[in-house]
Amino acid sequence: MSGSPPPPGGFVRRVGLFQATAINMSQMCGIGPFVTIPLMVAAFGGPQAVIGFVAGAVLALCDGLVWAELGAALPGSGGSYVYLRQAFRYRTGRLMPFLFVWTAMLFVPLIMSTGVVGFVQYLGYLAPGLGGSAGDLIGLAVIALVVLLLWRGIEHIARITAVMWTVMIASVLLVIAAAATDFSPRLAFTYPAGAFDLAGGHFWAGFAAGLTIGVYDYLGYNTTAYMGAEIKDPGRVLPRSIVYSILGIMAIYLLLQIGTLGVVDWHRMSDPSDSASTSVASAVLERTWGRGAADTVTVLILITAFASVFTGLLGGSRVPYDAARDRVFFRPYARLHPRHRFPTLGLATMGVITAVGFLIGRHTDLATLIQLLTTVMVIVQALAQIVALTVLRSRRPDLPRPYRMWLYPLPSLVAFVGWCVIYACADRNSPGRHPIEWSLAWLALGCAAFLVWARREKVWPFGPTETEKERPAGRDTETV
Repeated sequence: MSGSPPPPGGFVRRVGLFQATAINMSQMCGIGPFVTIPLMVAAFGGPQAVIGFVAGAVLALCDGLVWAELGAALPGSGGSYVYLRQAFRYRTGRLMPFLFVWTAMLFVPLIMSTGVVGFVQYLGYLAPGLGGSAGDLIGLAVIALVVLLLWRGIEHIARITAVMWTVMIASVLLVIAAAATDFSPRLAFTYPAGAFDLAGGHFWAGFAAGLTIGVYDYLGYNTTAYMGAEIKDPGRVLPRSIVYSILGIMAIYLLLQIGTLGVVDWHRMSDPSDSASTSVASAVLERTWGRGAADTVTVLILITAFASVFTGLLGGSRVPYDAARDRVFFRPYARLHPRHRFPTLGLATMGVITAVGFLIGRHTDLATLIQLLTTVMVIVQALAQIVALTVLRSRRPDLPRPYRMWLYPLPSLVAFVGWCVIYACADRNSPGRHPIEWSLAWLALGCAAFLVWARREKVWPFGPTETEKERPAGRDTETV
C-alpha cells in the first residue's frame, strides 16, 4: 500500500485524508451554490427551492457510495476509466473505457467552465461597469492562470489546495453568519400557493430541474477517485474523503440556502436587473453588514471559485493518462512531465475545452451549460458505472474491497433512478437548446473516434488491453 516505493516514472502517493477531503470539498463548494440559488428558486417558483438541494444531496450520497466502493477496490488514476475497463472488458473490450474518457474530456471541463462563468458574475458586483468583452478576457485569463499553477508537482498542489479550502470555508461561513444576524423566518418559510401541490405538473417539473441543479452543486465528491494513484492508503482514504465531503457540503448548503432565503426576498432573485440574481451572496452581505463587508466576502468568493476550477482540472487532467498508458486512448496522453510527473497533454486539452465552455456559457446562460454537462456525463459515466458495480460484484467476488457499499443495492438503485430522471427531463428543462441531442451526437462522434483510433493502433477494439494481459485483474494501483 502506501508504504511501498513508487514505481519509476509513475505517480507518487502523497495525498492524505485531510488533503483529499479538502480537494473534494473545494471542487464541490466552489462558485456553485453562490450562483445556483437563484436558478433553484426560479425552477421551483419560491423558497421551497430548498427541496432541490436536499434531493441533490440524496443523489450525490447514493452515487458517492458507488464511487467509494469502486475507488477503494480499484484505486488507479482515471477513476471511472479503471472501473469500466474492469467491468466491461468481458463484452465490449476497449469501447466503454474509451467512451468514458472521450465524454470526460468534455464534461469535466464544462463543469470547470461554469465556475469561471460564476467568477465573472461575482466580479461584476465589484465592477458594475464590466463589459461583455472584458468579462470574456478576464475569464480566459483565469483559466490560463489555473493551468499555469497546475504545471507543477502534486506535493506543491496539495499545499495550495489546503489554503484554498480554508478560504472556501471562510467565505461560506461568513455568508451563513451574516444571514443569521438578520434572518427572517417569514421570508424563508412563506411559500406561494400550490408550492407543494404534488398532484400538479408544476411541482414535478420544478423538481426535475431542481434535481439537476442540486446534483450539479455537489459534483466534485469524486475528484479524488480520479487521483487514486496519488492517494495514500486509498482503501481507507478514498471512501472517507467522498462521504465526509458530501456530508460536510450538505450541511453547509442547507444553512446557506435557508439563510439566504431568510434575508433576500426570493422575488429579487428572479429579476435580471437585480444584483441578487447574479451575486446573491454579495446581496446578503450588503443587506446585513454593509457594502464594505460585501466587497470583502465577494473577494473571498472569487478565490473560492478559482479554487473549484483549480481542483477540478487537477483531478480531471488525470483521466486520460491511465487509458492512454493501457493503449485504450490516444498515446500522447500517456506522457508525464519529466520532472513534476503530471499528465501534460491532458491538462492542456482540458484547459482549452474549459475556455470554450466558458465562452458558450457566457453567450447563452448558465442553466443551459449545466444541462449540457449533466446529459453528457449521465450515460457513459453515471449509469454505466452503477452497472459496473453490479457486474464486478457478480464476476469478481474475490476482488479485495476495503469498503463495501452500505445497504447494497439500495443506494445504487436510487442513484440509477435519479440519473435517469435528470437525463429524461433535460430537453424540457432547457427548451430550444436540445442537450439530449447534443449528448447523443458527442457519443456518436466518440464511437467514430474509437474505430479510427483502433485502426491506427492496429488492435482488435473489443479485446483485452495489453496491460490487462500482463496485470492480474483488479491490480489497478500505481503502487501495491
